[in-house]
Amino acid sequence: MQKRCEWVTDLPLYIAYHDEEWGIPVHDEKKLFEFLLLDTFQAGLSWLTILKKRNNFRLAFDNFDANKIALYSQRSEEHTSELQSH
Repeated sequence: MQKRCEWVTDLPLYIAYHDEEWGIPVHDEKKLFEFLLLDTFQAGLSWLTILKKRNNFRLAFDNFDANKIALYSQRSEEHTSELQSH
């Protein structure tokens, strides 16, 4: 059995995050941008909450494509806000 940090619960989502992402250096710009956005939205929330909503964020932010997000209009921002609330 793999040794895990104390904060990891028995939830498969948390285990997968710990085992496959936590502490592993990231050099891919798109993945770094994803973590920047997720960390920004985490303020005041648990990381588990963000992980549970990760797919919603992926949909809301065009798969974390910075070039597409840079072109968002006010309408896009309103649509993104609606997706985040679900």
